[in-house]
Amino acid sequence: MFSFLDFSIVNVIDIFAVACILYYAYHLLQRSRSVYVFVGVLIFIYIMLLVNQVYDMPMLSSIMKSLTNVGIFCLVVIFQADIRKFFYRLGSNKRVMKLVHLFQPDVPQSKRNATDLYMPIVMACMNMSRTKVGALIVIEREQKLDDLIHDGDIIDAKVNQRLIENIFFKNSPLHDGAMIISEGRIHSAGCILPVSHSYDIPKDLGLRHRSAMGIAQETDALAIVVSEETGRIAVALGGSFHLRLTAEQLEQFIRKQ
Repeated sequence: MFSFLDFSIVNVIDIFAVACILYYAYHLLQRSRSVYVFVGVLIFIYIMLLVNQVYDMPMLSSIMKSLTNVGIFCLVVIFQADIRKFFYRLGSNKRVMKLVHLFQPDVPQSKRNATDLYMPIVMACMNMSRTKVGALIVIEREQKLDDLIHDGDIIDAKVNQRLIENIFFKNSPLHDGAMIISEGRIHSAGCILPVSHSYDIPKDLGLRHRSAMGIAQETDALAIVVSEETGRIAVALGGSFHLRLTAEQLEQFIRKQ
């Protein structure tokens, strides 16, 4: 029998921690179809608690426990993308990154000034915007994108305006993929990015924009999109879109990254 006399500060912390986890999980899933699965799981857990603790139904309780054992593996499959997104966000937290940097050596000055090499990106994007050539450029920040880099064709070249424009030329075999820039160099092109299924993305934006939002939601990368239909330039960063950018605004985003 539960007694309020046994209720301690540890119980308060326990309840608060569970509430925070459930709130964060719901907040993470609320913009995707997975939120309905999450609500269904909560309802199932609530019913199982009633069956086990309140009404004492041994047969139904045994069936639900069996379903729970199998359901854990099913949930891992269903929430695979969301679980990955959760750990990405946890690892990219600013406080966590500051703690990690305490145990890393200082970055060489040449790498710190790598943003000086990104001006060709602005010029290339403006030229592609004028000619309505579609492009998707991802600039790596704190989080490494090695898994995406090796999915495309390795370029490993200096950031160059003509090279960028040639890669995204309409007849180029790498035209439809994403270019990834890491440590001041074009590491690969033709990369396949995760696609966002967020309902907040305007319907007039295409697959490139959804791919840009997908990488921006899962990592801290900066994704630049040039629309093939309108020629407009957009940036996806931190799970948010910045649309219809000028050359000056695009340069500011790149230099702040």
